[in-house]
Amino acid sequence: MTGCSGKMGKSILNAAAGRDDAVIAAGVDIVAPQSGEVPVYAKSFEMLEETGCEADVIVDFSNPAVLSGMLTYAKAHHLPVVICTTGYSEEQKQQIREAAKEIAVFYSGNMSLGINLIIELAKKAAAVFGEGFDIEIIEQHHNQKLDAPSGTALMIADAISEVKTDAEYVYDRHAYRRKRDKKEIGIHSIRGGNIVGEHEVIFAGQDEVLTISHSARSKTVFAIGALNAAVYLKGKPAGMYDMSDLLRDADA
Repeated sequence: MTGCSGKMGKSILNAAAGRDDAVIAAGVDIVAPQSGEVPVYAKSFEMLEETGCEADVIVDFSNPAVLSGMLTYAKAHHLPVVICTTGYSEEQKQQIREAAKEIAVFYSGNMSLGINLIIELAKKAAAVFGEGFDIEIIEQHHNQKLDAPSGTALMIADAISEVKTDAEYVYDRHAYRRKRDKKEIGIHSIRGGNIVGEHEVIFAGQDEVLTISHSARSKTVFAIGALNAAVYLKGKPAGMYDMSDLLRDADA
């Protein structure tokens, strides 16, 4: 697991301790703890390689800077990767897509079942309402989060864009004076305190407003989702996977 010393990493370690189908074999993190339940290797995947650590899947909850080294290691060892980190550049997203030609890659900006249901509901609402409703997305996170907007907010917007194909994302309106365009999807970020994660999708029409919202009360929901994804990905052929694949196979 990469990023094992971070808040999400610790949540995953705790969640794995109560499961029979997932064991954390080792961790990679620039901040290596003095002691712990699993061996942690700092700075480089080379150190992990030297130990001969055996694993079935890599779970990544770290930093975009780790991506290249992680994918190189994963491809060299034919290891599937569950990528939960957000804030990637377009070039890095292309790296992920290229890696999926060689290994199985589960890539999601949010591992919560509830969030992925909201995404499906938002797509349905956008299809039903058409151009008659304006769409705004508001996301709230803790004051330590580095990227904005959140990967989840972008996931929601991207899903809506599959229906609203001419959509334009607007992140900041104070820089200009003009009426709101019907093509816009407004995306707004709030950072404060220890908010785990709040996402709200607003469909505002004439005389009525529909709001779809999700609140994460702890990081455990994301940890459980990441572990479920890792179990699901083991043994899968090369390709891109996400939560919709996991949910669809679970229903089959």
